[in-house]
Amino acid sequence: MSKPVPLKPYRITDGAGFRLRNHDPADRRGVDAAAGEALLASGIERLAALQSKLFVEGRHALLVVLQAMDAAGKDGTIKHVMTGVNPQGVQVTAFKSPGPDSLAHDFLWRVHAAAPRRGMIGIFNRSHYEEVLICRVHPEMLEAQHLPDGSGSAAFWRQRLGDIANFEAYLGRQGTTIVKVFLHLSNAEQRRRFLARLETPKKLWKFSAADLRERERWDDYQDAYEAAIAATASKQAPWYVVPADHKWYAHLVVVEALIHALERLDMRVPELSAEETSRLADARKILESSD
Repeated sequence: MSKPVPLKPYRITDGAGFRLRNHDPADRRGVDAAAGEALLASGIERLAALQSKLFVEGRHALLVVLQAMDAAGKDGTIKHVMTGVNPQGVQVTAFKSPGPDSLAHDFLWRVHAAAPRRGMIGIFNRSHYEEVLICRVHPEMLEAQHLPDGSGSAAFWRQRLGDIANFEAYLGRQGTTIVKVFLHLSNAEQRRRFLARLETPKKLWKFSAADLRERERWDDYQDAYEAAIAATASKQAPWYVVPADHKWYAHLVVVEALIHALERLDMRVPELSAEETSRLADARKILESSD
């Protein structure tokens, strides 16, 4: 079987000099779809085994932050990558527009509450990064947060990005490993997928006029993503800029990123004590001697 896809070209651990334009959304490293199917099946098996260790050990948590432009395939990525894991050990949180209670608190309040507990994999489908993405492209949204004067300035965005980086470092010190994924879709491929939605009755529900309005701000969003990745990439909480023009290849990269993160934890299933082993042996004898 072919080797897993390389992660180094996509992993960003230091934002110095990072430029989104240096990453090709159509890249697939010479892998074809047929080979990709076999690689994904193998990766899912490996991920499932690691998740079992994570759950049983109960000392670590894995947080997957999933960000993308519309139609990049966030939901499909979750479905395909997590298809083999135990659903009891996975929690998916889809962050919608904040309600009145969230707006009355700091912008990380609801995010911290949704962070996975030890032993769990948590997936954020959109996340705290919306606060430096859509809010940066549409700064009028900050008005609902009733912030002190100075919100929306260059210093404000630097501080907010710094707060995110500090928050993620704090989670890391508490045992939460963070993997941040940006599904990097090209403008042309987004257009193609939007048209496909309009031509497929079962997918019409996925499309709205707001999608086109946001598409008009494409360059602004690319700038916001570039700034966010550059400011918050670290060895402890790396970004993966995942080529997303080929959905199947994006799934391969994401599953390998999660495997890489879990393997680095050197997890071990707790060993039974002599007393526990003796009790199990007694239980076995009772079961074997019963009718």
